[in-house]
Amino acid sequence: MNAARDASHSIAAAHRREVTACPGHRSDCGSPVVLQVLPSLVTGGVERSTIEITEAVTAAGWTALVASAGGPLVATIEQAGGRHIALPLDTRGPLGIWRNASRFARLIQAEGVDIVHARSRAPAWSAWLATRRTSTRFVTTYHGTYSEDLPFKRRYNAVMAKGEIVITASRFIAELVIARHGIDPSRIRVIPRGVDPAVFNPAAVTPERLRRLDSAWSLPPDAMVITLPGRLTGWKGQSVLLDAFAQLRRQDMVCVLLGSDQGRAGYTDRLRRQAERLGVVGRVRLPGESDDMPAALLRSDVVVHASTEPEAFGRVVIEAQAMARPVIAADLGGPVETVEDGVTGWRVSPGQPAALAAAIDLVLALPPERLVAIGTAARAAVLARCTKRAMQEATLGVYRELLAAPAPGRVAAKGG
Repeated sequence: MNAARDASHSIAAAHRREVTACPGHRSDCGSPVVLQVLPSLVTGGVERSTIEITEAVTAAGWTALVASAGGPLVATIEQAGGRHIALPLDTRGPLGIWRNASRFARLIQAEGVDIVHARSRAPAWSAWLATRRTSTRFVTTYHGTYSEDLPFKRRYNAVMAKGEIVITASRFIAELVIARHGIDPSRIRVIPRGVDPAVFNPAAVTPERLRRLDSAWSLPPDAMVITLPGRLTGWKGQSVLLDAFAQLRRQDMVCVLLGSDQGRAGYTDRLRRQAERLGVVGRVRLPGESDDMPAALLRSDVVVHASTEPEAFGRVVIEAQAMARPVIAADLGGPVETVEDGVTGWRVSPGQPAALAAAIDLVLALPPERLVAIGTAARAAVLARCTKRAMQEATLGVYRELLAAPAPGRVAAKGG
């Protein structure tokens, strides 16, 4: 631990010496500096994308900075070659956003930042104000659908469309951004999220890893498994799957709701009560998050995506496809673009337990060779379009595009 800390301090000191020796933006000296900003580093798709781009920036020989309020994934950022800078970016109040803008401006100047990549709305407002003051390139990733259920919410969300280039993970989100914010489509780059095909590889999962899951999930011998991976929250559709599970013809199956409730214990309790009411509680598992998602997916006979609201992409869908598993996805949002019905998986109407139950029964009745063919096609589709490397290279391409373009004009700072 002490050695790791000393090494981290040495790297930071070396970086400070480089900044001193290279005034202005680091790209002037051949080594661009990219700063990604997000509220915290706890868990989720935004955090994972941040880590993956940190890896790519470092591998390119650039400097990768990440600013957030911190969290357990800070260590992962550092392992990926990045440097974390703690700022109170988990605030949403106007005063906090304004103060963070000044902090960002000072950080940009001190570190010679060339590109700021914003991944969440409140930090994005602060970052956008700072980049306007410092003539720094600004790119955003529009990670979600972002609800507009309150007054002025669209105006608040609009900062994610202020990037010189706006990255979206799907055509669905690209069209939403154009419709809501009226931006020029030429500013949008659709970059699907990706999986590491070496990690999500059926051949790489050992029997011992599967046996550990059988034990952890208390599975009966030879039990068939229906899995819904995703954090436990209402719109992810766990309740829909439970209703469908109770309607299935086969009784030799276990339903695994795989994910964390992230402190929403009341929702987990409601799911258990629903399972009791349906008479299936003995065949339902709520094991929390998995530390071996490839094995969890491979152990699943069917992987279900049952979200009742549109997903910006749906990373778990392509992870299951990369593991060559039968996938049934809700027919809305990003999965419409990654699941070709009857070819690389199946799509069903969202929020319809009877339709989902019928699809599961259909899949389980297929001959093994048909399931193998669909799994093979699904993995091939992921390898062709949705790998981590492809996502990283495309994002670096966006950064290079920005660095090659004329710099934006400086806006005079007011206060702060």
